[in-house]
Amino acid sequence: MAAAKPVSTASKTPASTVASKAPKVDGASKAAKKTAPAPADGEKKKRRKARKETYSSYIYKVLKQVHPDTGISNKAMAILNSFVNDIFERIATEASSEFAAWGSGLERG
Repeated sequence: MAAAKPVSTASKTPASTVASKAPKVDGASKAAKKTAPAPADGEKKKRRKARKETYSSYIYKVLKQVHPDTGISNKAMAILNSFVNDIFERIATEASSEFAAWGSGLERG
């Protein structure tokens, strides 16, 4: 194996500021920490698909309760899903600002 090369200190900053920085971690040891061990027998480990949380099933159930014979397209469902996300985000923002005002002793108007 080849010996590890020293970290280059050739930069435009003076030596005094380089010395005050946090100690650098060798790039090879960083990569070793992040990678998982190789699976046995040369098999590739299947990567799980990240689950995306949506309100689609709930929207569909309510639609069927109100209009049993009506369907909805994927594009319309995506629009309704983003609408519900926006509304919940607005409610959370307003609730947090109300809570902050209440917690600081300010009276609500």
